[in-house]
Amino acid sequence: MTTMLSIEKKVIALYVDTAREHARSIAARVAGDFRESGFEVVDGANAATAALVVTIGGDGTLLRAARIAVEHDVPLLGVNTGRLGFLTELDEDDPRLGDLPALVARGLFMDERTALQAEYGDRRFFALNDVVVRKGEVSRIVPFGLSVDGGSPTQIAADGICVATPTGSTAYFLSAGGSLIAPSVDAFGVVPLLPHTLFSRPLIVPTRSRIEITSDLEAAQAHLECDGDVLSEVAPSSSVTIRCHPRRVHFARTSPLHFLERLEAKMLWGVSIKDPRR
Repeated sequence: MTTMLSIEKKVIALYVDTAREHARSIAARVAGDFRESGFEVVDGANAATAALVVTIGGDGTLLRAARIAVEHDVPLLGVNTGRLGFLTELDEDDPRLGDLPALVARGLFMDERTALQAEYGDRRFFALNDVVVRKGEVSRIVPFGLSVDGGSPTQIAADGICVATPTGSTAYFLSAGGSLIAPSVDAFGVVPLLPHTLFSRPLIVPTRSRIEITSDLEAAQAHLECDGDVLSEVAPSSSVTIRCHPRRVHFARTSPLHFLERLEAKMLWGVSIKDPRR
């Protein structure tokens, strides 16, 4: 069911890829438009005070902003100044970008997404796309133990294991041979990375599942990565537990999302090899 976001407090937080001059320039323009329309504009670090977080950058910028927004239950709206922009709502050359304050004032559509929580030791980590446990700086294939809901671990000789949300199924999970999962599906995907077997297939599990990945490598440590960032080393013979994050991430959209249309527009899914867009 589609829900609407009505902006009651006119405070917008901007989360910008400040490493890129072009993103900073677009952000300055967007901030000026909002201020002229009577909105207060704050930095992304102050998302707790905002009604909406607008990200300026690529998908990576939006993923980093999600770590802040989810803690305060603030929706995200992404403006793409990067390459693909699959998760973002508007491209930098979209004519609607100049009318963004008016679109926000009229009300936005809400797109709810599940996220992951990775637990290692006494630390907890958030991931909107995926959690990856992979081998460290060693060249040989190593075993990882994979267990779901307390079952006996399955030993998988591979470079690592990726657990992805439906949102992340179009990212690293897809590159590793995983299936595309529509955002409304209540499931996670699990796939080995470069497995040493002819019969490895992606696994789809319910979001209520408790997934445990054990590093059986004795000679070196493994890495825990969330949304592409290495956040912790994983000691030999220790485990990472992955489960559904207790909070949902909310994307604000100017119109309801049609997943297949987005796949066609951004990834050319279903487009003929003869189509000039390829």
